[in-house]
Amino acid sequence: MLWPSSIALAHELVAHAGTLAALRILELGAGTGLPGIVAATFGARVIQTDRLDTALDLCSRNAARNHVAIEHRVADWTDWSDTERYDLILGADVMYAERLHAFLRHIFETNLAPGGRMLMADPFRPRSLPLLEAMESDGWTIALTKWTVGEAESRLPIGVYELARP
Repeated sequence: MLWPSSIALAHELVAHAGTLAALRILELGAGTGLPGIVAATFGARVIQTDRLDTALDLCSRNAARNHVAIEHRVADWTDWSDTERYDLILGADVMYAERLHAFLRHIFETNLAPGGRMLMADPFRPRSLPLLEAMESDGWTIALTKWTVGEAESRLPIGVYELARP
């Protein structure tokens, strides 16, 4: 399934297309891979992660169909071992469970390169706010861009939060 947050994040990346070339990007919970494919199209070096092999297989096939090279890794946020630094971390609909917020925060703090930023897309779920509020109170800067995704009656508002370290 192509989640509306993934579509909004892809739009946000297109809006920043001129800044993506040569960036090293980590995509969390890649699903179908749309945001990473968009970033790779504009010259970014993308690593897509998901905990499901089937999702990464789909990401791989979608990347091939779009003629972009993307690295794929199976990764579980609760057992994270990646220590590489990335210029940009992407996540579409990844802040849905408060029980995972500490694990996500660990990834953000471990893997975001100095001067890097994150783009997190979310359909304004109340459960996502505690993570964002905690990070903001710790000095992270957060900017919001609003997107609306869908047709007529099924239009859904999506927030794309841009986060940067203090």
